[in-house]
Amino acid sequence: QVQLIETGGGSVQAGGSLRLSCAASGYSFSAFSMGWFRQTPGKAREFVAAISWNGDTTRYADSVKGRFTISRSNAYNTVYLQIDGLKPEDTAVYYCARAIVGNVAVASRLYDSWGQGTQVTVSS
Repeated sequence: QVQLIETGGGSVQAGGSLRLSCAASGYSFSAFSMGWFRQTPGKAREFVAAISWNGDTTRYADSVKGRFTISRSNAYNTVYLQIDGLKPEDTAVYYCARAIVGNVAVASRLYDSWGQGTQVTVSS
């Protein structure tokens, strides 16, 4: 079955960097667009970034543009999220997800499989 496992979260100070990874298995990874979302307690899951199946197209939430970079390795069945210039408001659980549409998607309803999440905590 489809499995998505996120790693790379942690606790960092503001201005620091993290690289999140999401290892996929159980399906043809290179055929699907992927996305990253984040969620804080009491709030809806928020779109962060998405990447097309071949990596040619990316899309970012306005709040992370210029600081976050999504990439993928179809050879390693992994999608990455490089996070630079971390801010306290970036504190959240970060999830990767598989899209059900061919191109990059923002709406969470367009994703059908989710990882368990990895916690990112940014202190000021």
